[in-house]
Amino acid sequence: MTESVTRMADHDRLAHARALAERVLHRVGEIVLGKDREIQLAITCLLARGHLLIEDLPGVGKTLLARSLATALGLDFRRLQFTSDLLPADVIGVSIFEPASGSFRFHPGPLFAQLVLADEVNRATPKAQSALLEAMEEHQVTADGETYPLPDPFFVIATQNPAHQVGTFPLPESQLDRFLMRIGIGYPAPELERKLLRGDDRRAMLEQMDPVVSASEITEMQAAARSIHVADAALDYAQALVAWTRESPAFEAGLSPRAAVDLLRAARCWAMLHGHRGVRPEDLKAVFVPVAAHRLRGRDHSGQPAESLAQQVLDNVPVP
Repeated sequence: MTESVTRMADHDRLAHARALAERVLHRVGEIVLGKDREIQLAITCLLARGHLLIEDLPGVGKTLLARSLATALGLDFRRLQFTSDLLPADVIGVSIFEPASGSFRFHPGPLFAQLVLADEVNRATPKAQSALLEAMEEHQVTADGETYPLPDPFFVIATQNPAHQVGTFPLPESQLDRFLMRIGIGYPAPELERKLLRGDDRRAMLEQMDPVVSASEITEMQAAARSIHVADAALDYAQALVAWTRESPAFEAGLSPRAAVDLLRAARCWAMLHGHRGVRPEDLKAVFVPVAAHRLRGRDHSGQPAESLAQQVLDNVPVP
């Protein structure tokens, strides 16, 4: 009897969490048209307590997606424009001497927000980019020997322009690995672009948007996602995908244990969003390319897109 009640309570909790996520998806989808999968992946990343990298051309809606998510989620939002002259103190904050007290006082930088948009992150030098590393991994920053915790939830969305564009600094592998996912936005479908051209200004619509969930409900959704069951068969499939990248001569290096953990975290959240009580192979397939592509590099340096390389893994590893 007790086990039955527990199962029912878990089912109700998952259903409630999914309903909250659907509310966010619907509200953001009113602003960012025709990008339901990309919005779902962004929500998945947040629920997995990871960070998101969006790589695409300027003007396709990267910043709009970040701002829409922050507003719909009711999160404290800061935007930080990365430029070639940006310093780590501009990101983290700085200690300033105050004559009245005769001591230094730390003034937090824009990183101290629940959702931080690091816009055009690859236009800053590696030294400025590195200011994000501790924050993204440990949810804290260290300045002048003191450690300062960051808000909870803490979610970084970084945008970057394609590497071939002028004035960009490629993100090092150690920083790319801190992003749970990398996605693109792409051009809208012609009928949706026409609606965009004829309709209201999306920025004006954003000003009228109200939050649909609270920070405590986000925490509730994150906890619900962590309770999604992962059966041995799903673990076998996840490990097989990771092992193939390590054993295949196509890659310079395979996926790390951190990437394997991220894959399962993302699959749990994707499963919850789609009403699955346990992780299925299709959940792992749905998130594998966004989780793995930015961590893989082809050995032959042929210039083949990373997403194609990651898709090869799915094509070559059979589902148990």
